Amino acid sequence: MSSYENFQSDNAKYTLNRSDHNPEFNPTVEAKGKKEEGLLHDNIDNYIEFLAWARWYPDLFLDLIKPQKGGINLHSDQRTFMRVAVRFYSMYGVFPRGWGKTFNEVVVMYILCVLFPGIEFALTAQTKENAAELVKDKHNDIIKKYPWFKNEVFDTKFSKSDAEISFLNNSRIDILANNQSSKGQRRHAIMIEESALLDDFTFQDALYPIVEHGRLTVGEKGMNNPEELSQKVNFFTTAGYRGSSEFERSLRMKDGMINLNGEIILGSDWHLGCWYGRGSTKKQILKKKKNMSPIAFAQNYESKWVGSVDNALVDIKKVLHLRTLSKPEIKGDGKSEYHIAMDVARSYNSSNNQSSIAVIKVIRDEKTNRINKMQLVNLVYVPTFLNFTAQAIILKRIKYIYSAKMATVDLNGLGKGIWEELFKEHKDPLTGDSYPCWDSINTEDKPDNPQDADKCLFGMTSQGIQSDIIVNFIDIVESEKLELLKKHTDTYNLDDKDYVESFVSPKVQTDFLIEEISNLQLEHMTNGKLGIKQVTKRVDKDRVMATMYGLYYIMKYENNVFKETVNIDLSALLSVFKKPNVRA
Repeated sequence: MSSYENFQSDNAKYTLNRSDHNPEFNPTVEAKGKKEEGLLHDNIDNYIEFLAWARWYPDLFLDLIKPQKGGINLHSDQRTFMRVAVRFYSMYGVFPRGWGKTFNEVVVMYILCVLFPGIEFALTAQTKENAAELVKDKHNDIIKKYPWFKNEVFDTKFSKSDAEISFLNNSRIDILANNQSSKGQRRHAIMIEESALLDDFTFQDALYPIVEHGRLTVGEKGMNNPEELSQKVNFFTTAGYRGSSEFERSLRMKDGMINLNGEIILGSDWHLGCWYGRGSTKKQILKKKKNMSPIAFAQNYESKWVGSVDNALVDIKKVLHLRTLSKPEIKGDGKSEYHIAMDVARSYNSSNNQSSIAVIKVIRDEKTNRINKMQLVNLVYVPTFLNFTAQAIILKRIKYIYSAKMATVDLNGLGKGIWEELFKEHKDPLTGDSYPCWDSINTEDKPDNPQDADKCLFGMTSQGIQSDIIVNFIDIVESEKLELLKKHTDTYNLDDKDYVESFVSPKVQTDFLIEEISNLQLEHMTNGKLGIKQVTKRVDKDRVMATMYGLYYIMKYENNVFKETVNIDLSALLSVFKKPNVRA
């Protein structure tokens, strides 16, 4: 029995009835007396050969169990993916949106769970909620395309934050999160989803030890099979940022592949899946390219690791490590100190021209008043098709929503027009609130009504201090004084505008901020000062400049330390001095 056709014939001729689930199921036949007679005993060599064949050709195994009507015809790239996933010790796959990598990795787990009794797999993602949704969705898809698996699945448990699939042979698939909550868990193999969002410390400390122990074979003499690839870890993702720990991991695995260390990397851009008819059409993807930022499209569809490695503004690994805030703040809490800063865009792409307002919450040391942390709790974009008056009203609205202490505003170029509007009184057409004139603390400009003006305006002119602004930003990132919002991973309804504006939009704006940072390079000027330049002009820098302006003002003018006052007892001090003896 060596040909694929013979396997098809045998599969149609012989079936195993295992409707009565036995937790201690052992496929070994005890050859004693009449028990030697039986289907399994008579064909044991064929079954061994069959299992070896199926474990080596998972795609052909799927062809074998595919129903006559329905199912799918696997494409050559999918077959390559599946064979690599089972044959190598570790795989790194970088694929675009819509390619189908999640379906492929989950169906591979199903095949291996059937073929390796008692094996335990875990699919990991940014959150357990995200991982649970992926497994549930792909389970339904797999059962629909390959109903044969119904005969092997014993039970399924799905909830919002958990998923578990158990098989008749005691194999199991469940989920874990790519964070410290997974520490201490044990599985035989893990599939890591969106690994580009994973930092190396979390992987080494919490995820890699999960596969510490390999699978034991079933039977009285259970042992680690020396021919089995135990402790398998596979990585799957869309592309991330150059210089990140995952980018470096992919390069190390490339070297491991060259040196035949049992590692391999695979990748594809959108053209391959599109050519096979999977995912969006070419017209739809090219339309997305027009509407998406160049960096986002390069990562999600072109499978390109983006950003600068040489002369990068800051280490992108450290920036990603700063994403610790779980939820944004859309208004002030009434007791914390907030600052806002606005940069007025001069975008290369006028159709996407927008200004940005950064909202920064200051956390101080109670004893010294020194600044410990600065949290970027919100990023608001302001379309520049609005006139200067409308943009000034938006800035004032945000200032009073947060009761911000100071507003730092870009005075370069178009920023001057908004600056002049801020010295006037306004009425908000959206809320009906009246806003007083603002007064500057560092310029000679005068408001229309000086008596009622709110002295809360700082004009930022980068000429002459640009190098200081850059150095301050680098220092804050290196010292980890800045905290950013985490990436949004939960599903949501686009029609729920309140949720989108309150929770999703600030995190998406933070994603754009990371893109802008990754697109900036340090430039050493002839006068010894530092400057920055964009790797590609199509990616704006208004979000990062607004953030840098706000951080510079806070550290330059607000990082005040309490001066300790000492009460001196003058009488006690004078008592130590003796009256001098004067000789006549």
